Parts: sequence; C-alpha cells; structure tokens
Amino acid sequence: MLRLDCLRSVYSELKDCLVVTIMGAVAAELQSVGHRPNFFYLQHAMGLASSTGLGLAMCLPEQHVVVFDGDGSLLMNLGSLTTMARYRPKNLTHVVFDNESLLSVGGFPTATNTGTDLEGIARAAGVPRAFTVHSVETFHSAVRKAMHEKELTTIIAKVEAAGPSRYVTDLSLLENRFQFGRHIQSLKQH
Repeated sequence: MLRLDCLRSVYSELKDCLVVTIMGAVAAELQSVGHRPNFFYLQHAMGLASSTGLGLAMCLPEQHVVVFDGDGSLLMNLGSLTTMARYRPKNLTHVVFDNESLLSVGGFPTATNTGTDLEGIARAAGVPRAFTVHSVETFHSAVRKAMHEKELTTIIAKVEAAGPSRYVTDLSLLENRFQFGRHIQSLKQH
C-alpha cells in the first residue's frame, strides 16, 4: 500500500481537523494532494509530530487533531505514546505510516524492519485503541471510525518504502507556521 494513496483516501475528511505531519515524504505528499490552512508541516523536528498533536488536542478539545507520523519519527519519541495514553484526548487520531525505513533521510531500516511492533508498544503504553492496517480500504475505514468515535486511537499503516522524488514543499515553512496559527485563531473566534 502506498502512503500517498492513503492520504488521498482521507483527504476530504481532513477539512475540519487540525492536521500535523512529520517532515519529508509525508509533508510533501500531503501538500501534493492539496494544501489547506489547517495543515501544519512540522519540518526539521523529527520525532515531535505526536507531541505537537497531543498539545493541540489538549488545548483545543473541541477541535479534532490528526497526526501523520512515521515509524522512524515515532521510534525517536516513544514516550509520546505514554503521555498520550495518560491524558487520552478523545479528539486525537495518531496515524503512523510504517515503511520500516527512514525513507526521507536515506532509507536506512528502522527497528520495525527487524520486528518491533508499534501497535503492541502503543497498547502496552495504554493507548485505548491501537491497530495495524494493510490496505487503503481498511486505512480509510480506520481513520473515519477513529474520528467519529472520539477515542484516542493510534493506527499503524504498513506502507511501501516509496515516496516522492523530492521532499521540498511549495509552501514556505515560515508562512506555514503563520498560516496555521491564523487558522487556529479563527477557530477560537467562532
């Protein structure tokens, strides 16, 4: 399954959410589907998408937050799973695209390539709903269900180690920060 196909399958569901992505391929592919002001591309902060999403979910409990993470990024910050489980924000859906590699920085294998089970780790950390999907259809269904059932969920999406030929986005990172901040301010005013 390709990550880009997964992103395309849930794109329409993301219009009313706050979306945080990790660096590299995820950010570039989501932007290639179509940028929105509610998308925050967390470049140059590998490992922190889950923590950023958790903070947003806790500060804005009426707003659903979707995090698009990667296996390498999550492995750098496994403690975020225990913190998410401790606070259990019902408005947070944590998606981990597991391609068993650090694709965006050279394709080196991650620990999931040798047997580390991110779903098992999430469950052991206390995340109430964690599961692994292997097809675009089950991915789409899992994300929709997580968003509508309003329960902290971590979805491990097993994807191919394939991505765009380049990881540069068309949007200035500084402008993305300002635009995302303005979007959050507009939510608070309504």
